[in-house]
Amino acid sequence: MIPLMKNTFLNEQVTKEALARFILTSNRLSMGDNCADFEQAFAQYQGSADAVLFNSGGSANLAMLQALLNRGKVKTGAKVGFSALTWSTNVMPILQLGMIPVAIDCSIDTINVMSANIIETLKTEKIEVFFSTNVLGLAGDLQTIKELCEAEGIIYIEDNCESLGTELEGGKTGTFGLASSFSFFVAHHMSTIEGGMVCTDDEEFAEMLRIVRANGWDRNLKPEQQIKWRRQNGIKSEFDAKYSFYDLGYNLRPTEITGFLGLEQLKYLEDNINQREKNFAEIDAVASKNSDLIKIKTDHILKVSSFSMPFICKSKELRDQYVYQFSGAGIEIRPIISGNMQNQPFYKKYVKNMQNVDSSETIYQNGFYCGNYPELTKSDLATIAVCVSPQED
Repeated sequence: MIPLMKNTFLNEQVTKEALARFILTSNRLSMGDNCADFEQAFAQYQGSADAVLFNSGGSANLAMLQALLNRGKVKTGAKVGFSALTWSTNVMPILQLGMIPVAIDCSIDTINVMSANIIETLKTEKIEVFFSTNVLGLAGDLQTIKELCEAEGIIYIEDNCESLGTELEGGKTGTFGLASSFSFFVAHHMSTIEGGMVCTDDEEFAEMLRIVRANGWDRNLKPEQQIKWRRQNGIKSEFDAKYSFYDLGYNLRPTEITGFLGLEQLKYLEDNINQREKNFAEIDAVASKNSDLIKIKTDHILKVSSFSMPFICKSKELRDQYVYQFSGAGIEIRPIISGNMQNQPFYKKYVKNMQNVDSSETIYQNGFYCGNYPELTKSDLATIAVCVSPQED
């Protein structure tokens, strides 16, 4: 069996032993110094001014959208464009917060929204926010998308949960928008079991994210930020400030376990990404010669931090054949994430305004993926390669 993932952590045994020692010796397990240190270290790795740690990637998505509302950058009723190939936690908060989701089609050969897809959507829909999903370690033409959003007055935010470490000419994915989310769930590039992050260069947005994360209060802000909020709201004493809530928020806080694991896993992240890239290149070289498969375009990407190995067949019938072949070889596979999000039961229940996303539908109907991670052996890679090799007549 070649599963989607083999271990919970990078360097599993060493990490588990370190975690056991930490739990046994720590005087505090609620959010504290380890979380703050991980935020600082991750922001430095990503090349962002600030990073805010959450209890999950889904919470990070929710917090970004709530922070946009709290800051007055958008209002309820605003149309939010999103990648039609995405995850539920990108779309559900749009609905839950009273905004209107607008699905934007993805390009078949990049499995991602390209600037041309947004331009097509803008012909019929006036979106105020674009929430991209950088799918499976790949990405669209993000620099052009950034420039397009700036020209059109569209707020651009990224879900980079599946593309940590991917690099384009303009920088790492997750650095093109106002803010970007990351996930540290098991089977992602690095795992803190559960956990997520938002990176941003906007200090006031990061400030609001910390308010949103902790019930709407100011306890995790810098002293000068606390003074500002208290003066603005007539809070005159430290005693009263203890239970003052300044804007809409939730309890989305991580634990010190999350922070500790994040710092431990960062040590191994770059080697992990490099191995994923090598694995992807090895399999892609074989798959590219197979006329049953659509060549996945990566020539605009400098570094492919592969989340998984995606394959798009030229027909559903061929997809079914390859699914059978992979399953027979003991390789665990999945659809291309949630497929066309407009087909999901919750979406059809709450959204009436459907978009034409034929390419995303084709990706879902004709595509699938298998796992990619450093623990794949030469034998594992050889088995995957055989399954995507050109078929003999």
